Amino acid sequence: MQPLSSALFFGLAIHCSDVVHSFSPVLSSRAISVCQAQRQPSRLRMSMPDDDYPSDYDAEDLESTTKTVSVDMETADASIRDELKRELVLLSSVTNRGTCASTEEENLVVDLVTQLEALNPTADPALNSQGDWELCYSSTQSFRSSPFFLAIRAFMGDENQAMADNAFTIHDRATTASRVGKVRQIIDKDNRELVSEYDLSVGLVPGLPVRVKGTVVTTADLTPMAPETWEMTVRGTKVNGSNVPFLDQFLDDNEIEVPVGETYQALTGSVPISILRTYYVDEGMRITRDIDDNIFVFTRA
Repeated sequence: MQPLSSALFFGLAIHCSDVVHSFSPVLSSRAISVCQAQRQPSRLRMSMPDDDYPSDYDAEDLESTTKTVSVDMETADASIRDELKRELVLLSSVTNRGTCASTEEENLVVDLVTQLEALNPTADPALNSQGDWELCYSSTQSFRSSPFFLAIRAFMGDENQAMADNAFTIHDRATTASRVGKVRQIIDKDNRELVSEYDLSVGLVPGLPVRVKGTVVTTADLTPMAPETWEMTVRGTKVNGSNVPFLDQFLDDNEIEVPVGETYQALTGSVPISILRTYYVDEGMRITRDIDDNIFVFTRA
């Protein structure tokens, strides 16, 4: 039982490690230096209305605040989308995947994302997001794109949102000695399964060049509920590609998976349902929001 206990401990420990340091390990120092350098102002700025808002109005005259998918059928808008996507990818790269974005840059990203969502060229994004995707930008901690942490947030509920946010922040600050590599999501051809792959390099002893590496793989079931909406339930998590002697071969040979979904079912009677909404997807980019409206921008891998 000792190898099994070690494997499960390693899987849980490495899964709960995350950082805000790097777009990829080899780009970490460069990305941080770019963040600290003076940048040229972006060409795109958030637009504000020139006219004052009316002082009186009828409630029925207000537009609904419920966000829905729009489908842009104008072929002439393709060039606008390309320009917006280039600007978004540029901001993602110079802000180290969003981890060192200034308030102005965060606002610019929100503006770019909002414009792209209004120009979405794909009907029923929840049914047309299949493929391999790599995280390009996150408006929150990147580990929160994983079904593992999305399930924790769903389990906490809206009444405990502040508590969940504080816990994620504390976890984030406590794991800054780690490095995040590629963050990927693989959605199957039927848009019914999501596989999250999170490359990590975890420092065992501060100040020493000894690091445990591995890819945390988390699987989840997807259920399309609306043109833009998935309900997601986590199934399990495991570690691939570990560099720990003996343990790496053991994990790869036995494919030990921690049954996260079954654990929730046994302890609470149900598996938390996470809500994800995708308002923009095309052949090269997908923009998804979680229940707290955090933005995750993915590019085709």
